[in-house]
Order: sequence, then C-alpha cells, then structure tokens
Amino acid sequence: MHCPFCRHPDSRVVDSRTTDDGTSIRRRRQCPDCGRRFTTVETASLMVIKRSGVTEPFSRDKVIAGVRKACQGRPVTEDALALLGQRVEEAVRATGRAELPAHDVGLAILRPLRELDLVAYLRFASVYQAFDSLEDFEAAIEELRAEHPREPGVSDAADGPPAPVRPRSE
Repeated sequence: MHCPFCRHPDSRVVDSRTTDDGTSIRRRRQCPDCGRRFTTVETASLMVIKRSGVTEPFSRDKVIAGVRKACQGRPVTEDALALLGQRVEEAVRATGRAELPAHDVGLAILRPLRELDLVAYLRFASVYQAFDSLEDFEAAIEELRAEHPREPGVSDAADGPPAPVRPRSE
C-alpha cells in the first residue's frame, strides 16, 4: 500500500477492525518513511457477469434502484428497500463465489421481494423472467394465490373499492 502523503511503496498496519456490517475491514496504517498515519477500507470484491459477458462490480444501490421501479406506487418504504438490498447482498456473498451471473442476482432479489410486496414481485418477475403472454402472468398469479390464500372477508386492493357499509336497522 503506497503512502498517500509521500508515495512510499510500503506501510505498516497499526490496527485492524471489521466494519459494523461485517462486510469490510478498516485498517489503520503508518508509513515507515514519513511516519504519517492513514486509513484504508478493504472489501472482498464481488463481480457480476452480465448476459453480454461483461463483468462489473456488484452494486447494492443498483439492486435497490431496480426494485424501486417495481415498487412505484406501492406502500414500500426506503428503509424496506435498503433492508432488501442488504439481504440480497448477504445472499449473493454467502454463495462464496467471487463472480456470479446476473441471473443469480435476480433470483436472490425475487425471494425477499415476494415477501415484501406481491404486486412489486409480479412486476419485477414479469421483466426478469421475460413474461411474454397473459398466460405467464396468470400462472404466476395462480402460484401466488396458492401460497397466499385469502382470509374470508379480506379483499385485495385489486378487487376494487370496498363495498359500502350499510347501517343496521334496529
């Protein structure tokens, strides 16, 4: 590690600590030549292989931005999106691979998004899984309905406005 002050080609690690989220290591270094101290942050690189074959660093912000589009108009908070981004990053890092296909990142997004908001999940899945017919949507909706049966008397917002409440006659 070059000293950022005098460009000496070496430095000595004085202190090392993991960051709060555990994804990187903060190292305090000292230059043996000029004696000045500086901090470095080390993270394990995680590369995503796109369909075109190009590789780029994994970006939690890019995951959140993609999911945010699917969540437009839905009752999903920025905090929930940040948590989803963290869960996705943890899942892809847990694979232990330094490079993984973009397809695997998409799969890692689908599971927590399904738990977060079913409509946003359908929107994202329709693009990610390249739905090209109404039958694709119907199959996905039927699968969701099988997993999430409605409780009697509870309606979805998609069913339209709630029925008017009629006063009881006594």
